[in-house]
Amino acid sequence: MTAHSYRFGIEEEYFLADAETRGTPRRSVKPFHDQAGAELPEIGREMLQCQVEVCTPPSTDFAQARDSLTRQRRALAEIARVHELVLFAAGTHPIADWSRQLPTKGERYRGILRDVGLAGRRSLICGMHVHVEVPDPDARVDLMNRLLPFQPLLFALSASSPFWQGKPTGLIAYRLSAFGELPRTGLPELFRTPEDYERYLRIMTKAGSIQDASYLWWSLRPSMRFPTLELRIADSCTRLEDALAIAALYRCLVRLAVRRPDLHAGLDGVSRALAEENLWRTQRSGIEAELIDEASEAALPYADALDRVLALVEEDADALGCGAEVEHARLIAREGTSADRQIAVFEAGREAGLSNRQALDRVVDWLAETTRGA
Repeated sequence: MTAHSYRFGIEEEYFLADAETRGTPRRSVKPFHDQAGAELPEIGREMLQCQVEVCTPPSTDFAQARDSLTRQRRALAEIARVHELVLFAAGTHPIADWSRQLPTKGERYRGILRDVGLAGRRSLICGMHVHVEVPDPDARVDLMNRLLPFQPLLFALSASSPFWQGKPTGLIAYRLSAFGELPRTGLPELFRTPEDYERYLRIMTKAGSIQDASYLWWSLRPSMRFPTLELRIADSCTRLEDALAIAALYRCLVRLAVRRPDLHAGLDGVSRALAEENLWRTQRSGIEAELIDEASEAALPYADALDRVLALVEEDADALGCGAEVEHARLIAREGTSADRQIAVFEAGREAGLSNRQALDRVVDWLAETTRGA
């Protein structure tokens, strides 16, 4: 079973902003989407017109994923420039006003907005999703349960959403707070068996709450279309190497959970509540958070918690050939996340005498330059 290739794919969501104001595009973004769709067939649309999504093909090679995302980021940034826009990866848009955003046309998005109302219009957020193929698709519910405690640690590495609606939020990562207005978000429930999950899905569908499993927007879920377990908790990563590190670490954790069926076996309501608390801690403090360890009933500095996890997956990183990408997680923990850098840029601007808005303009400039420069 451990000889399985654990193919993976990465989806990234980006924002579009007006090149002059750095805020909401002042003119239609349809020409951008038309050109991008013609030149890059692998791109997709998101809930709002000021967003765009890309994906990598299924792969076992992180060099291939790096090349794919580098090409897509640079191509989209150039198309954006032609249309007097800038493109950037972040969990939230530092400046744009949600009330000025236009929804993407299409029956799926219209249906979602009818269902969730204002919460959908306020969903001005971008994330990164990682699919990992598992040896036995029927085991995905068990894996979803047992990977639950690792999600706050992975999320902290991705933090890129410290600003919202033109204001500092006081949090390192605000995106999950905005996303949490929608139903069926956050950490998944603990299901005892695959049959329990299927019963839940059947009841929700028959009752008209959802059309299918793709309307379960949990931070981790079995994919409806692919034999994968999909990680959805991460903010959109400004720096490409950060995205690859999170994808590699998650891929290794999936393999670890497959080869170690004892790992986090028998999680209960306390386990899930502690994972929720750790998730809040990382939203607030990112890599400066202390994470609660259920076994020792103590809180560990983030760097220590990360060291423990990296030791657990050392064998997996070696087997999957992604040791360098996984090791980059230590660099994020030492030098800071995108959110840490955004806050530093903002505070430097304020100390230099810039207004709040001017300092945020500099943040958007850093985001755009770093996204394109991947």
